[in-house]
Amino acid sequence: MQDVRWGILGAAKFAREFMGPALTLAPGGRVVALATSDPVKAEPFRVFAPDLRLHDRFDALLADPDVDAVYIPLPNQLHVEWSLKAIQAGKHVLCEKPMAMQAADFDRLIAARDAARVLAAEAFMIVHHPQWQRVRQLLADGAIGRLWRIDGAFAFNNRDAGNIRNQAVMGGGGLRDIGVYVMGGARFATGLEGTDVQARIQWENGVDVYAALTAHFGEADYVSFTSIRMHPRQEMSFHGDEGVLRLPVPFNPRSFGEARLELQRGTEIVAERWPAANQYELQAATFNRAVREGGDYPCPLEFSRGTQVMMDAAFASAR
Repeated sequence: MQDVRWGILGAAKFAREFMGPALTLAPGGRVVALATSDPVKAEPFRVFAPDLRLHDRFDALLADPDVDAVYIPLPNQLHVEWSLKAIQAGKHVLCEKPMAMQAADFDRLIAARDAARVLAAEAFMIVHHPQWQRVRQLLADGAIGRLWRIDGAFAFNNRDAGNIRNQAVMGGGGLRDIGVYVMGGARFATGLEGTDVQARIQWENGVDVYAALTAHFGEADYVSFTSIRMHPRQEMSFHGDEGVLRLPVPFNPRSFGEARLELQRGTEIVAERWPAANQYELQAATFNRAVREGGDYPCPLEFSRGTQVMMDAAFASAR
């Protein structure tokens, strides 16, 4: 099959700086179209897609027969609507997280995906990074013995009232923006579901700016916090009776620091590093391969639905 021809809905900064280049650099795909009402915003996209076709409406891009797949970096509250429209137009879909605002919306997406026989997935890039795949393997192999505790932290300080993360009507808030990584990372690494979820949330103008969660993953305790009002920090650790696994930069390596996995057993600490791995390109390459060759995609909608179930439980507990 030819390269997967990608169209992008909206000239979002993240699409311009991260996913757009990744969709072009990853094997098996290239960006061919962009939908934006402002041609000026399209110019930076031509750096990596010089033959870019412009559409002034999202619907026009979905009707383009020369677009195979659609990447959706729109504000959160638009994800379900435009994912469904793209699926129903016969396009494969990669949508930014959170792809939906509640678990029931994933049921609609799954049904539409199955009916259209396309690949549709949430852009949950961390599961494509080798550091997370290594954690999953080590836990499965019993490298730290019985897992007793999972700790997660993800925070940054964003007080810009105009930013969509601080706007309730746009689906903002810390849990939807970054909590999905902490919860989803724990689920991916362990292969378990978070149960007995309890949350304490601090709100500002209808947006969660701090959330402290506890849960159970099998026999292990889960403790995490997320915040969009605190000094930047991110970390995940998995503590067993025979060792500790620690990811100092689990969620956005290269931007925040070096991707590194530390395994401590006794007084010995063994570190593995992946300084060059680009999780956005790896995600795009995996998606392209699944479209071109068939086979399973490692982060299906069913996985993303499980994380949303846990998030829904956190919100319900806090309220």
